[in-house]
Amino acid sequence: MKRTAHGFTLVEILIVVVILGVLSALVVPAFASATDESRRGAFIESLNSMITAAEMYRARTGQHIVDSGSGTWPAEFDGIIHESDFENGTPIGGVWDTELYESGITSAIGVHFNGTGETRDDAYMLVIDEIIDDGDLSTGPFRLLASGRYYYVLAE
Repeated sequence: MKRTAHGFTLVEILIVVVILGVLSALVVPAFASATDESRRGAFIESLNSMITAAEMYRARTGQHIVDSGSGTWPAEFDGIIHESDFENGTPIGGVWDTELYESGITSAIGVHFNGTGETRDDAYMLVIDEIIDDGDLSTGPFRLLASGRYYYVLAE
């Protein structure tokens, strides 16, 4: 009795590999887009937490949060925001920053893309502005104050 070997030929294996390659080429960009959306969402939630903390401090003391160095936690957030939440940077790259009497505004909090982590451009930040504001980075509470600096203005 003669036995025949059962298995896949090289051609069959190559066809499967090609099919898997094509499928992964279609799926990976969809996941990358979902990642950007989740980062934007996480940034907006974190920004809202920072805004709430700054407003709580203002309500308690009658003063605005001090102008901190980019990525440097302002002590006024003690007991409101964890230091690591501020100093570890934002979900979209860059670092958190507070402004006081700078760039023509009284008080603001936002992200400074100073070379730390990923850097985002106006087009990326405009999508965030459309979600939380008026879709124009030059007007409304969320705006571009200077190159690489996108802030939510707390007080004019």
